[in-house]
Amino acid sequence: MCGIVGYIGKNRADQIVIEALKRLEYRGYDSAGVAIGDGQRIRIIKKKGKVDDLKRLIDKDELSGTIGIGHTRWATHGVPSDRNAHPFRAHDIVVVHNGIIENHLEIKERLKKKGYRFQSDTDTEVIPNLILYYTREGFDLVGAVRRAVKDLKGSYALAILREKERILVGVRHESPLLIGVGDGEYFIASDAPALISKTNRFIFLEDGDIAVLTDDGVRILDRNGENVEREIREVNWTPMMAEKGGFKHFMLKEIYEQPSSISDTILGRILEEKGEIHFEELEEMPLSRIRKFWMVACGTSYHACLIGKYIFERNLKIPVEVDLASEFRYREPPVRKGDFLILISQSGETADTIAAMREGKKRGAYTLSICNVLGSTLSRETDSTIFTRAGPEIGVASTKAFTTQIAVLFMLMLFFASRMKTKEKKEIKKMISELKKIPHKVNEVLEGGAKIEEMSKKYMYYKNFLYLGRGINFPTVLEGALKLKEISYIHAEGYAAGEMKHGPIALIDERMPVLCLSPGDSTYSKMCSNIEEVISRQGKVILITDMDSHGMAKKVEDVFVVPKTIYELQPIVSVIPLQLFAYHIANFLGTDVDQPRNLAKSVTVE
Repeated sequence: MCGIVGYIGKNRADQIVIEALKRLEYRGYDSAGVAIGDGQRIRIIKKKGKVDDLKRLIDKDELSGTIGIGHTRWATHGVPSDRNAHPFRAHDIVVVHNGIIENHLEIKERLKKKGYRFQSDTDTEVIPNLILYYTREGFDLVGAVRRAVKDLKGSYALAILREKERILVGVRHESPLLIGVGDGEYFIASDAPALISKTNRFIFLEDGDIAVLTDDGVRILDRNGENVEREIREVNWTPMMAEKGGFKHFMLKEIYEQPSSISDTILGRILEEKGEIHFEELEEMPLSRIRKFWMVACGTSYHACLIGKYIFERNLKIPVEVDLASEFRYREPPVRKGDFLILISQSGETADTIAAMREGKKRGAYTLSICNVLGSTLSRETDSTIFTRAGPEIGVASTKAFTTQIAVLFMLMLFFASRMKTKEKKEIKKMISELKKIPHKVNEVLEGGAKIEEMSKKYMYYKNFLYLGRGINFPTVLEGALKLKEISYIHAEGYAAGEMKHGPIALIDERMPVLCLSPGDSTYSKMCSNIEEVISRQGKVILITDMDSHGMAKKVEDVFVVPKTIYELQPIVSVIPLQLFAYHIANFLGTDVDQPRNLAKSVTVE
């Protein structure tokens, strides 16, 4: 998982590439590097650390040139170090790479026998050497690239330069890459936010595409080497949408953006006159054939799927099976024609989720993706796509993606309920009415954020947390615990409260805070019993509820009250204080909130 960028135009390439890398740093940040060409030679500067560390080096040694490539790395092969940082050079060929070359050892041995030498521990270094080999066999740069990629197995997005040639080549295979079209200048990047200060016009490359960028324009070859036209699409994000906007961290900004991001997700999908949900994306879908739903995702999106299961089964009376994408293919899932497979990914580039989607399609399922990124692999390859419209999510720990995914799943349930006649129209109208109130209710929670901040100070030095919930609140506490782990590095475990007696209760003592999610729903009395069990073992209980007079309120350490809503939408309001709690603890502890160690935003490797 890395970020790559490239530029060709009339302006200083080093400044443009560094700015773009800063915007891509959420994709990886253990080393960074640039290669800048002046028409004759290409100079490389790279360094272990973040883009700012690289920029300080470049500022001392000004690079001149108007063509260049850059890279910010998340290590897969080889530890973070200067020598493992990209770009990599083989004589006059320079390459940056996102992805994994699965057969790199085989290629390396082949090239070593021909006298080629390698300096790093990475899989990437075989690529420039392989391209160099084919140029020495008589191919021009584009021909050598085309020939080289035929030898590669794995996933890759590449940006390639050659000394003494004013040409920038981009390659996409199972790893995101797009072209930015400016005014007399052209760009390559892993993701649109890298370039939105320069252009909002993009060409989303397809698997197998090779893009050839020159001062005169962009030429695209498909996997067969044929010239193809790819649509130029406008993305309506603004540069300000990818900036912090006065917040200390992107994560905090994105938490506070949730009222507007949920509103944007809902916008245009409610038919007021009919009192129903409309998804233009699903108009041609054959509803009658659905016999079973599958929901597949990773991480935070997997928790959204678990919530989706509660929402769907409660209202549609059709079974829903939820799988981790990383396990889905390997257990021989009995997916078949007539099944409806929902795949969720913020980026639309999550490798395991893409692989699960392809497996489901092979088995005859109808595939629907829910994602946030226009032009992503998942959105292009599924039968239908619903975009969450959450805007760029830069913080590695996902927040607004999660709540907008739940909003889409809820609307999707209403869409199916209307067409399958599993709910009466008046019920659907009532639920739509509650959905429209959710942005306001999320805002109410955020207005009470100062209380969560104070609570966080009290608990910041504890080393272990237990999060408990029942029913639809169980996946919500899984997500809350994940957030605390991701950004504060504190061990936290989410558990179904009814299962506490089957093991985790042994951990509870005065050093174990237990966060209990207990709204006034059908699980209320059972949760009260679970809270009593914790208190009797000297556990410190933090209670999140929607009841002003919860029966346990006077017995617990701390209480935070969220607004009431219907059962299906409770996770959206309840997760906000959990996000804030994790954020403030991490901030007080001084961790790198937006770029937590060992993590990257878009998990494009399996």
